[in-house]
Parts: sequence; C-alpha cells; structure tokens
Amino acid sequence: MQNERGEKIGSSGFHFLSTVPTTNTATAKFTIGTTLVNDAPSQITSKSSMGRKENRSSYRFLDMEVSSATQPWLVSQWRDMEWTEEQRTNLMKTVSSYRPSCGEVTRAQVLLLGPVGAGKSSFISSVQSVFNGRVTNRAMVGSFSSSFTKKLQPFNIHGQKGEDPTGVVLCDIMGLSDGEMTGLTLHDVLSVIKGHVPEGHKFSPSHPVTCETVGYVRRPSLQDQIHCVVFVVDASKVISYPKGLSTTFQQLREHISDLGVHQVALLTHVDKVCPDTAKDVTNVYKSNIIQEVMNKAGALLGMSTSYIVPVKNYSSELNLDVNTDVLLLHAVDHILQ
Repeated sequence: MQNERGEKIGSSGFHFLSTVPTTNTATAKFTIGTTLVNDAPSQITSKSSMGRKENRSSYRFLDMEVSSATQPWLVSQWRDMEWTEEQRTNLMKTVSSYRPSCGEVTRAQVLLLGPVGAGKSSFISSVQSVFNGRVTNRAMVGSFSSSFTKKLQPFNIHGQKGEDPTGVVLCDIMGLSDGEMTGLTLHDVLSVIKGHVPEGHKFSPSHPVTCETVGYVRRPSLQDQIHCVVFVVDASKVISYPKGLSTTFQQLREHISDLGVHQVALLTHVDKVCPDTAKDVTNVYKSNIIQEVMNKAGALLGMSTSYIVPVKNYSSELNLDVNTDVLLLHAVDHILQ
C-alpha cells in the first residue's frame, strides 16, 4: 500500500524508512508490531551555505519524520547510563539489599498492569533470569490475542545463589483491554491494589471480585496491599492501541492516585522500533526514535516521561547480556526508588 507520496506503508499506517547511511543500498526489513515493512533507504540531498551537497538520512515512524545531517541518534545519551559489568554488579547489590523502610511491610509488592502481550510476564522472567545467572521462564509467557495470565501471581525475586529473596515481589495479572468484556475490570484492579484479592485468584469479567469471593481478604493489612503500580506498554504498538485503552489508563491512574499508590511505567520491545538499539542496546538513550515513542507513551498514559523507562526483555536469547541486564536492573531500581 502507498501513500500520496508513493511511499510504502504497512496496513496499520506505520511509516519506516531505514536509518542506515544512504550509501548502503541494502533494503531494510523490520517487523513493527504485526506489520512487516520493507523500505529502501531514503536520501535527502540539500545544499549547504557553502554550496556543497549534503546527504541527510531520514526516517518516518509513528507518523513522525526525523532527519539529521548525520545519524538519527544523538552523540550523547539523553539519560545518563553506565554500561559496564561493574554497574551491573552494583545494581544487583542495590536490588538484592532493598528492604522496605516500613516495619509492617517485609516485601514491597509491585503490580504490573498493561495490555495483553505488552511484556509483563516477560519482564518478570527477564529480571529473574538476571539473578539466576541464566535465561529462565518462570512466569509463563504467551503470544496470543487473549491474556495468557488469568490469575494473580506474585513472584519473589530471589537473590544470587545462596542469598535470601530480595525485598520486592513482582505481581503478574490478567491483561487490560479497551473495554471490560474481555480483560480486567476497573473494580477488580482496585480490589487487588487494596489487598482484597487472594493469591491465585482467577479473574473473569463476568464474575467480579466481591466479599463472597473465595479467599476474599476482608481486612487487608499493609503487607497485603500493592505498594507500586507499573504500567507496561509495547513501544511497537503505542499509536495502534485502541482509543478506549487510553481512557482505561486515565481512569486507572486517577483511581490509583486517589489511593495514594505510586505509579511508574515500562516501555517494552524498544528493540522492535529502533534497529540500532536492536543491534546494540546501549543505543537506547541515544535514539531519537525511542525518545519520540516515549513521548507518545507518556501521552497515552497521561504520565510524565520522567516516570517511564525503556526495557528490552529476554525472548529468544539463550544467554544473558551485560547491557540488557543493566537496562532491566535499572528499571527495577527505578521502581524501588
């Protein structure tokens, strides 16, 4: 399919022109969400004030065009990040040694909320993999249109071998939808946050949580409650999510704020929207693409981008990568802070 300028576009309306230098004639091929896009490199030729011709690489993504005289990424990071083995070790120590300051709470309970397929379960498995020293999949991950996770499942993040569990618990839950017929209801989400829902409860839109629900916690303690909510959104689907989902996010954030619970967000699958980050995750904070997508995610959630961090989950990899570990651990540290 082509637009009025003769450019190829995917069925979802994505535009993606390769970010490789224009001297490279290879055709770029990337999968963006569910849309396969094939586009040749785009070249913009202009004359400088000295009369020289300048080649400028250009790309379009998420209906945004970015062009620069050099590369579509920045020379320096737009967020400070150290990509070293030492940083990885320090972050692991920080997360491992974390303990809630409140005496009534021994573990900080973090609830991950997001659309089906956003990467909630994958994030939990990826964080566990970092501490296990190998890629594991304790939190079952699905790739279906409906949510694989149906129950409220808390996962303890265990320290390295021989160490006690960390002071953080990541709670997986059924995916959100743009309505209340196929996904979690607002009522059930708030019941979880307040601590009324027992571990292992299976959610169903047709059977909302009530005081008659088996295992219902009538007088939840502070330990039973959720202490931080993490919204999870897929970078490759930010603008293709249905409008109703944005409304769902807004309603959730308002009610959660009324409960005094902190909120942050994860931007997953950043490697799917930026080919340079896919090759080298250390480019994540140099990428103009990811910075723009993060702004779109902030608009979707109604949240400042200072509360949003990008992550790359382990999926098909068999071995851990130091830089991917650093990005994941930084996200956990951001949540704990």
